[in-house]
Amino acid sequence: MASFLISLPALERNARMLAQVAQEGGAHMLLALKAFSTTATFDTLRPYAAGCCASGLYEGRLAARHMGKHVAVYSPAYRPAELLELLDIAHHIDFNSLPQWQHYRELCCKHPRVQSGELQLGLRVNPCYSTGHTPLYDPCVPGSRLGIPAAELAGVDLSGISGLHFHTLCEQGAQELIDTFRAFEKDFGALLASPQIRYLNLGGGHWITKPNYDRAALVNLLREIRSAYHVEVYLEPGEAWCVHTGVLRARVLDVFHSLGYQHAILDVSASAHMPDVLEMPYRPDVYAVRPAAEQAPGTPAVSLPGESYSPAAQPGELPYTYRLGAPTCLAGDVMGDFSFASPLQPGDEIVFDDMTHYTIVKTTHFNGVPHPAVQLLHADGHISTACALDYADFEHRLG
Repeated sequence: MASFLISLPALERNARMLAQVAQEGGAHMLLALKAFSTTATFDTLRPYAAGCCASGLYEGRLAARHMGKHVAVYSPAYRPAELLELLDIAHHIDFNSLPQWQHYRELCCKHPRVQSGELQLGLRVNPCYSTGHTPLYDPCVPGSRLGIPAAELAGVDLSGISGLHFHTLCEQGAQELIDTFRAFEKDFGALLASPQIRYLNLGGGHWITKPNYDRAALVNLLREIRSAYHVEVYLEPGEAWCVHTGVLRARVLDVFHSLGYQHAILDVSASAHMPDVLEMPYRPDVYAVRPAAEQAPGTPAVSLPGESYSPAAQPGELPYTYRLGAPTCLAGDVMGDFSFASPLQPGDEIVFDDMTHYTIVKTTHFNGVPHPAVQLLHADGHISTACALDYADFEHRLG
């Protein structure tokens, strides 16, 4: 059966790195639950995370119940009943528009946790400075609904607001954040410098744990912001916590020739189990699992004793090329064309690398394809199962 396999030691490696940056920069590092919310790993992450950022009530509950630290919430819009509960569990609540803030201002400002300072309220702003390469993931594209442009704040009564929040990056480095902050500072610097603003949330999309990320530059920026503006600084990466920590292991169900292609049907679906392959889109790194005796170069993020991994290549580069597809009726539900050093056979295992972030949180039961189990690789080498969904889960979610 297919499974997501997450390495707890690899998660801790990333967490230590993020905690070190936070300590050196004097900032707070939050886990973005929209990217990764497998609570079975929270015991590993909790010592290093300042808390979680949530996209609404459900993630807010999850953060409060399972992480038990700082809960920062941002949503493009809040329902009244949701906001009432969030007022009791969150520490920051950020609003996406002035109408939402004005609608809920009186309710929020009267709440005892706001009056005591335990809960602070902020606005998400839009610096309108785009550094992204994929419009789907760029909050600064023309017509974006995310965040308030500076021109809309002119002359507006912002009493009750004590924080600013911007999130513009996606899988980007320190220089992109520095450039974005300069653009933000140009339009919002005066507001940031005002005594009422007590925190600044720099959002997510920071690839802090990537080998080539300039962590020293980030630390210097964090120190500069705190020194110049005397605010608490928060970052809320998601992918950086779990990049290079997990894989999706699948099996070949069938191999056949059709319309000029060799097809290999797997027991996983791009649409249902790794949708960013189609949405981003991107090409995952793929490995064929071989016996340890068949030594081959390359190793995925999570490797197991007794296995060797033969990396796939571009079509035609290696002797055997296959179109890897899903067992669904969606014509485009394919992971791509890959070549292998040896032929694939039904029963062979295939590993899709780096499949922890934005996979498990986005999976579905589309087409009734069985859901991969979620498994954890522990430091001593044993594997435990955190979640194994079955037919009852499929039937239940469909009502």
